[in-house]
Amino acid sequence: MSEWAASVLMAFVGLAGGIAVGSGLVAFLVVLDVIPRLAQITRSYAHIRWYEGAVILGALFFTFAGFLEWQLRLVPVTAAVFGLLAGCFVGMLAAALTEVINVLPILTKRIGMEKYMIWLLMAMIFGKVLGSFIDWLGLIGQ
Repeated sequence: MSEWAASVLMAFVGLAGGIAVGSGLVAFLVVLDVIPRLAQITRSYAHIRWYEGAVILGALFFTFAGFLEWQLRLVPVTAAVFGLLAGCFVGMLAAALTEVINVLPILTKRIGMEKYMIWLLMAMIFGKVLGSFIDWLGLIGQ
C-alpha cells in the first residue's frame, strides 16, 4: 500500500473512531440526563447552560491540546489542584449517573444488603480512592 493510501486510511479510521467516541459521550450525557441531574443534585439548575458549555469547551480544548501536543510548564501544586477538580467532576458525574439509573438500590436488594447500603457505598468510594493512589504513586509494577 502506498504511503498516501495508508495516510488516508489512517485519517479515516481516526475520524471514525472520534465520531464513535463523541457519539457515545453525547448519548451518555443526553439520553441519561446526566448534566441536568448533576445540576439538580448541586442545586444549581439555573446554571445548567454553564455546565453544558463547560463540557463542550473542555472537550474541544483538550482535543486541540492533544492534537497540537500543547504542554504547560506549571508548578506541581497546580497539577494537584487540577487533579482534585477533575476528580470532583468525575465523582459528581458518577453520582449523577448512579442516581439516574438507580444502580445501588437494585444491587443491594438483589444481594440482600439493604441495611448495609451505606457501607457498600463507602467501600466502593474508598476502594476507588485507594486504587487511584496506588496507580498515581506507582506502587504496583510499571
